[in-house]
Amino acid sequence: MSQYSRVAYIIFAVLVVLVAILNLGTFLLATLFGYFALQTFCIGGRRRLSVTLYLVAMITVVVGLVYFSSLAYRTFPKIADAAIPAVVEFAEKNGIQLPFTDYSSLKSAALNEAQEGFAVVGKYATVASVKFVLVVAGLVVAMSIFLGSGWTTDRNVSSEPANLYLALTSELTARFKSFYDSFAKVMGAQIVISAINTALTGIFLFANHYPYAGLLITFVFLCGLIPIVGNIVSNSLIIGVGFTFSSRAGLYAFAFLVVIHKLEYFLNSKIVGSRIKCPMWLTLVGLILGEKLMGVPGMILAPVALHFIKVETEALQAQPVRAPSGR
Repeated sequence: MSQYSRVAYIIFAVLVVLVAILNLGTFLLATLFGYFALQTFCIGGRRRLSVTLYLVAMITVVVGLVYFSSLAYRTFPKIADAAIPAVVEFAEKNGIQLPFTDYSSLKSAALNEAQEGFAVVGKYATVASVKFVLVVAGLVVAMSIFLGSGWTTDRNVSSEPANLYLALTSELTARFKSFYDSFAKVMGAQIVISAINTALTGIFLFANHYPYAGLLITFVFLCGLIPIVGNIVSNSLIIGVGFTFSSRAGLYAFAFLVVIHKLEYFLNSKIVGSRIKCPMWLTLVGLILGEKLMGVPGMILAPVALHFIKVETEALQAQPVRAPSGR
């Protein structure tokens, strides 16, 4: 490893620490997703077409998320009001202890948890505004990188003699490219798995005439982008809705989702495992650390970081261990 490579690794590590400390996980994730979308839309190397499709997709996604958030805000309390009493009744009949007894107690616990991080309601608006600005900034940065912006505004930099700045930026570019490649592999696989899981779940929901099926399907897909934990959250909601019909419907939903996840484990081994080759326990540790450092963006980026570390360490040649010389 050259001296420039060592310095580049140190700078890259410092940048990652700063992203965690400054809560810039949303910005980093938006940048990666934006660049991933631009690369996907770049058909036949036509960048103008890619940027046009990218802008249309971003507007569509923003409008869709606003509509989904509004619908979820109105609908989820109704689902909870109907599902929780049914779940509590089933638990009491079968001697199962639950940490809540109704929607009010569950909501109160959630609010108490949220108030530990937010002293007043006004801070929610501030946080939402900051996150929105970070997302927009990340999408703009992604488009700038895609259109060819480098580390300098000088277009004749290639004709200049090599210097320390150019050497370091070249190494940093290689590190960022490697990190993006890890993101593309991990998220590409995760999107495929989430889409398959969403399609099968959608068939189940429509076949059993579930209410709010469209909302639940969207929720399943979005949660599916978060490895392991996201599926637990979405499945809990679907099972809860199943209990609003009857305890048998709730158990049927539970059994179906168990089968789906057995299939998902197979898909993970075939799709994700073949690309990442990372053991489940290490992924879980990464998810826990990612959530503690960056929240939800950290959970999404954790498998990416693990794959990046694996790829970079595999590219480095290990120094042979010399046996101590006998006396």
